[in-house]
Amino acid sequence: MSRRRVLGILALVAGLAAAAVAFVRRDDDPAARFQVTPASIGSLTEEISANGTINPIRVVNVGSQVSGTVEKLYVDFNDRVTAGQVLLELDPRLFRAALQQSQAALANAEAQSALADANRRRATELRRQDFISQQDYEQTIATARSQAAQVQSARARVAQDQANLTFSIIVAPVSGVIINRKIDIGQTVAAAFQTPELFSIAQDLTRMRIEALVAEADISRVTLGQKVSFTVDAYNDRQFAGTVSQVRLNPSTQQNVVTFTVVVDVPNPDGALLPGMTVNARFLVKQHGDVLLVPNAAMTWKPKDWTRQQAAEKARESQPDKTGETPAGQAGFGTTIFVLGADNKPQPRRIRLGAADAENSIVLGGELKAGDRVITGEADPGASKGGKSSR
Repeated sequence: MSRRRVLGILALVAGLAAAAVAFVRRDDDPAARFQVTPASIGSLTEEISANGTINPIRVVNVGSQVSGTVEKLYVDFNDRVTAGQVLLELDPRLFRAALQQSQAALANAEAQSALADANRRRATELRRQDFISQQDYEQTIATARSQAAQVQSARARVAQDQANLTFSIIVAPVSGVIINRKIDIGQTVAAAFQTPELFSIAQDLTRMRIEALVAEADISRVTLGQKVSFTVDAYNDRQFAGTVSQVRLNPSTQQNVVTFTVVVDVPNPDGALLPGMTVNARFLVKQHGDVLLVPNAAMTWKPKDWTRQQAAEKARESQPDKTGETPAGQAGFGTTIFVLGADNKPQPRRIRLGAADAENSIVLGGELKAGDRVITGEADPGASKGGKSSR
């Protein structure tokens, strides 16, 4: 074998050995295996999340006291109306006919009453002269009184039919905006068993309210006057604000989940918020400043062999110490997270957590300090090739 060929083979072997050493070192580097976020001092906003629906503060449902067919319709959705404005008219022919009939019945009753009253006067004179019996006299008096009562009944019937004719013209009871119309021309309104709803009028759309469902676990942290921020799907990049005005003492239970309705008053000067919109509300509970924060992702990550290590740790804690007593441990520090130690290996830390938001939790106590490298997950295998071991 030539000397040049031997040197080439030796160079190739040396290169492969160097690459193998670098690969082993890279895979053996624990820091490259994890995603790490330092624990830090910062601020956190404690909030309660809830979903709800936007509605006008006051909605008046307009109905009909009489049945009939819609003959004329004067308003539609989104129309502004004033109190007393005519909204629709029912076909008046049946109402007019009933009114004429009752008026005729009243005229007949008045005629009969006049005749009975004249008979009463004559019977009074004849009875004074003893030309008729007491029984005939009393019968004449009773007949006169009965006819007078018939007149009163006929007048009441006329008043009722007159009112029905008036009720066939539906007017707006308040000023506002038509937000719902449930009737159309030619449709029959049936008011025999219950009052039908023809229109819904919102009095003021510049002031709205949210009816949010808050879980029973959070309701104790909701107070009157509390600030609320919320978003709606129509404006994802816009934040709206409101104030808690009522906590209704009427819980609802669905699938064994108890919630309370919390009413939030919301200004709507530009009319951007529409009735029926779904909101994602956040109730401001407290603003925490200068607190130790740990990422929420750290609570869910554990080493693969952590179950075995935990069992061993519990066994050690149950062993008596030199005094013969069993250690009590750290009462109240029930959450375990892992930090990357000086040897670049995961080390457990027992901590006690407080309030949290979507990303971080407050550390109230335990074995953690600012700057500790908290492990939040496994590193992306592709990222380790580029030399990135933490975020």
